[in-house]
Amino acid sequence: MAEVQAVKSLDTVKLISHLLDRHYGQQMADIWNIGLNLALRITDLLSVRFTDIQDQRLLLKEGKTGKLANIKLNQKTIEITNRIRRQHLDHTYLFQSYRNQRAGNLPPAPLSRRYVSRAFALIGEDVGIDLGTHSMRKTRGYHLYKSTKDIARVMKMLRHSSEGVTLRYIGITQEDIDKDFIELEI
Repeated sequence: MAEVQAVKSLDTVKLISHLLDRHYGQQMADIWNIGLNLALRITDLLSVRFTDIQDQRLLLKEGKTGKLANIKLNQKTIEITNRIRRQHLDHTYLFQSYRNQRAGNLPPAPLSRRYVSRAFALIGEDVGIDLGTHSMRKTRGYHLYKSTKDIARVMKMLRHSSEGVTLRYIGITQEDIDKDFIELEI
């Protein structure tokens, strides 16, 4: 699997949302926008059920680590999840597949990681970025780091245990560190 990148330009973040909506529909743009705001791994994001969201918080046991993600939802995420809930009163999952509805008696299921991955990769080609499902998590981490310069805070948000892993993960390079030294004169 190819290494995907954080999206470092906020204009490109918005463009990706627009292109996902235009080429794949509102549901795919919603995955991007909520994924940016929750910083979950894609399998955890797609497994979110409406019952996991209570009192403007998401409570979810992460599949990979078994850790509890206890995330306070921001206003944008609340608005999107409320809209989805209103539009799909009968859905179990926040990002439910419509395939199972057409198939008859199959139980509800979320969209597949593979489908989302493919859509993101194709949009990434359009904007010239190695885009994937991890790009949402990486982008949130990158922008939190750039605004706070607090790697411990980013590590906690991403639930990482090493600064080095987090810096590599969010795409902070030696060039970025050099730039910080040049820009901050005391």
